[in-house]
Parts: sequence; C-alpha cells; structure tokens
Amino acid sequence: MTPVLSSKMRAYLAEIYRLIDRQLEPVEYVSTSQLAEMLDVSPPAVNRMVNRLGKQGLLHHQPYHGISITETGRVEALKQIRKQRVAEVFLVQVMGMNWLEVAEEARRLSDGLSDAVARRMFEMTDKPAVCPHGEPIPQANGTLPPASDVYLSQVKAGATIRVSRLITRESDRLQYVEALGLVPGQVCAVIHVAPFDGPIQLKLGREFRIIGQSLAQVIRVDILP
Repeated sequence: MTPVLSSKMRAYLAEIYRLIDRQLEPVEYVSTSQLAEMLDVSPPAVNRMVNRLGKQGLLHHQPYHGISITETGRVEALKQIRKQRVAEVFLVQVMGMNWLEVAEEARRLSDGLSDAVARRMFEMTDKPAVCPHGEPIPQANGTLPPASDVYLSQVKAGATIRVSRLITRESDRLQYVEALGLVPGQVCAVIHVAPFDGPIQLKLGREFRIIGQSLAQVIRVDILP
C-alpha cells in the first residue's frame, strides 16, 4: 500500500536520498545533523520528521548510526526527485529560464505537482533522460538504474573523461563550472592529480584548467576508453 505523504514529507525523503547518494563512498546511514544542515532547519525539527517517516516505514533511525532509508522510502524519494528534475527541464525548455538558477523554483513547483501534471510536463519536454544539470530522471515508478559514473576527485591522471552531471545546485558554483567549460557533455583529459588531495589539472582541447578537490567533488564523469 502506497503511504499517504505530505509534500513536506516527500521533500524530506528526497533530501535524505540525495544526501546518501552524494557521499564519496557508499554509505547506508547519514546523521540527523547532516540532514539538518542540508535542509537549514533545526535538529529538533529534523528529529520530529524522522520519527514520522519512521512510523510510516520509510526510514530507520538507529542511535549512534543515523538515518537509513527503506526500499519503500527510496521509491517515494525517487518519485519526488523525478518531479523536481522534470520541473527543472520544463522551466528551462518551455519557460526559458537559465539552467543555473532553476533549482529552487523547480523544488517549489514540484511540491504541488500531481502525477498527471508531471507526466504532461515530461511529455511536453520530449521525455528527457536527464535534467539540465545532467542528473538522470527516475522512472515514474520510482526506479533508477545504478550509476556508472564517478566523482572527478576519484579519477587518476591519464584518464580521458566526459562530464556526466553536476550534483550541486548552488548558483555561484554552477556559474564557475560553466565559466571553466566543465558542463555536462564536455570531454577532457586528466593531466595531473597532485598528492594529498591537491589540485587537478585538466586539458580541454588546447586549454588547461586547474581545479580544487572541493569542486571536483561536485562533478561526476564517465571514464572513456
């Protein structure tokens, strides 16, 4: 039976899924403090919502470990993320908004979207596979194939890569990434990776770029043969 969820509950599930999914190494649990910081809400507010979602069978909260999401919770999170990413595409393609600045509008818009309206928006934008930031759009049933791309920070020197997606929605970071030319679809070579989490040197055509680890940790790439 599909749980009855408010828009706020769906938003929490989406953010919990994103928080788990964006870790550099696979994790099962994330802390309530991480979630509070990501959502910019108080820890008591997070604890109240986590308890509500736990009673619905969508989360597990284990003391000293943190929060893990159940399979049912994962499905509901991906359904909400689908609406958000479809809304991003719609705002860019149909409304003509700048892809760097649509995230917050899309998040607000998706909170009130019915499945029927989201489906129509999906059709009007030619059934996109990814959002403007390159992130995959889940299926309507809340499924998403396993990712094959990796963080740029995990790539070794000598590899040829293609930028697959940007996992940040911070406008200033996106603007900087765009200025560097590291947008989804860009092919480049990893020339050098400095030791001890040092900077990474890339070559784009005839031009070179040097980026820090913090930026490399919001860029995901496919390693080309």
